[in-house]
Amino acid sequence: MPYASQMSAADAGLLVIDVQEKLVPLIPDAAVLVRNVAFLIDAARLLDMPVQATEQYPRGLGPTVSELAKRLPERPDKVAFSSCAVPEVVEHFRRAARPKVVLAGIETHVCVLHTALDLLALDFRVYVAVDAVGSRYRIDHDTALRRLEQAGAVLTTSETCVFEWLGGSHHPRFKDASKLVQQRMKAL
Repeated sequence: MPYASQMSAADAGLLVIDVQEKLVPLIPDAAVLVRNVAFLIDAARLLDMPVQATEQYPRGLGPTVSELAKRLPERPDKVAFSSCAVPEVVEHFRRAARPKVVLAGIETHVCVLHTALDLLALDFRVYVAVDAVGSRYRIDHDTALRRLEQAGAVLTTSETCVFEWLGGSHHPRFKDASKLVQQRMKAL
């Protein structure tokens, strides 16, 4: 029996929050963040996991960056900071019986934080891939991560998520996922 906070490809989903053209250039190490979000999306797709995404006021902040947009489903726009303000996001994870949701995106202290708190209030178990979230200012990012952890979110990394989703080398898609890991390492 797995530990309560342990994920698998069968019980988790991925939510990509607001990785948009006008925000990304303002985020320190944005290229690393985008690479890690792409890695999570590719792995989740490989493992047939549900992937959702949102955009914050795209008329003003632009669309999702193209490297991620081509990997993502339709992205509903929102003006509330929480992605839970888009009912179909929450409903999609509930219909898919995914009580665990991994969050990636920007900004850590605004839309990621608000989404995580709302998901926790809705009885989801929330995971934050710390290498796939970011804020314009380090203090906002770091403080938000501490607050998220105190609120009950599980802090993790992109690679940890993928290996946890697999559960072991016995997984039928392990070799394919291993290739994604190797491709990501080459991009470092």
